[in-house]
Amino acid sequence: MLIHSASQLITLAGPPQRGHNLGNLQIIPNGAVLIRGDEIIAVGDTKELLSTYPEESTFDSSGHVVLPGFVDPHTHLIWVGDRAAEFEMRLQGKTYLEILDAGGGILSTVDATRAASLETLIEQTKPRLQSMLLHGTTTAEAKTGYGLETDTELRMLQALRLLDQDSPLDLAITFLGAHAIPPEYKDDANGYVDHLCQQMLPAVHSWWERQSMIEPRQTQALPFVDVFCETGAFTLEQSSRILQTAKELGFPLKIHADEFDNLGGAALAAELKAVSADHLVATSSSDIRALSESNTVAVALPCTPFGLTEQHYTPAQDILSAGGLLAIATDLNPGTAWCESMQFAIALACRYMRLTPAQAIAAATINAAAAIDRADTVGSIELGKQADLLVLDVPDYRHLGYRFGTNLVHSVFKKGKLHPVKG
Repeated sequence: MLIHSASQLITLAGPPQRGHNLGNLQIIPNGAVLIRGDEIIAVGDTKELLSTYPEESTFDSSGHVVLPGFVDPHTHLIWVGDRAAEFEMRLQGKTYLEILDAGGGILSTVDATRAASLETLIEQTKPRLQSMLLHGTTTAEAKTGYGLETDTELRMLQALRLLDQDSPLDLAITFLGAHAIPPEYKDDANGYVDHLCQQMLPAVHSWWERQSMIEPRQTQALPFVDVFCETGAFTLEQSSRILQTAKELGFPLKIHADEFDNLGGAALAAELKAVSADHLVATSSSDIRALSESNTVAVALPCTPFGLTEQHYTPAQDILSAGGLLAIATDLNPGTAWCESMQFAIALACRYMRLTPAQAIAAATINAAAAIDRADTVGSIELGKQADLLVLDVPDYRHLGYRFGTNLVHSVFKKGKLHPVKG
């Protein structure tokens, strides 16, 4: 199919964008893109491509922006139940850590998720995936972390593998056994770290390899391994031990760092060559420098401080000034950011992180793809890349960021297949 006559074809051609180079959209006015199967075959001027490929079926995108599908590089996609009552508690003055310490927060979702069957996990997750697609997300990272025991964590991994095969979105799967200290280890955090390193990580590695032999369609060699390095969760030393063990087993790495306190997790991520360091609200200048000197992507999650009614967001301008790689994500989760829309994450990033719409779009596409190590296949509109495209119901890309609370997506092309959203 030849998608033609786009008012602006946003290609984002080229590598992930560092520092103040962020926001180079590589716009083709009156642009066109040819897709065959699931691949991009040609990109250029509409008149030229219509002349070169006169027999192709066409999609008229006159008056519409066409851009790469959004990549959401940080989600806690799979869970059971909700935590609406905690939202009310926060409005009454309770902090995130106070709720967690009282057995709420992550641990309340753990109780519900442990009790859920594989079928329940899948059925409760599918509507979120559909909502993400309709709002323009075509690839998303998805974490476990609401099991905190081997059997439930493996069940979550299995659910995510099945969803990756059966849903229109591509999923980059992450094992987050180190999301919180489970209740059975409440007074023995180091004991749980021992269990993670000695039992859970080897079990995940063995299970994943067995499943990959049975189901070769899953393209990830191994899932990412993530850890919540934060006051009330895992210390820097515990996080380092977990990630070092994971790295020795061959897992690629991620980290939750500096959401509330600067413990040094971002510098640890850079040292261990993690693919990304996420949250980064309280990150120090020295840790920002360490990130900027590495290929670790700094992933900002503006929906989370918004959801927590916090005043502080990721210091995006400091990261850009240091020459870092910046991406944005929703942090979709049941407690602090139940948001399936990367469009809303873009709007928040513009307002509270002072990104321009162009910078936020690049952070939500090519740089977000780098944050899950997929910038070679998605995140831009280039020859040979996967045909993941959005057609927006607006003529100018700056409507992203400018507008919020509505869905600007007209149509989604995922692996070349059209998913109409409007009309």
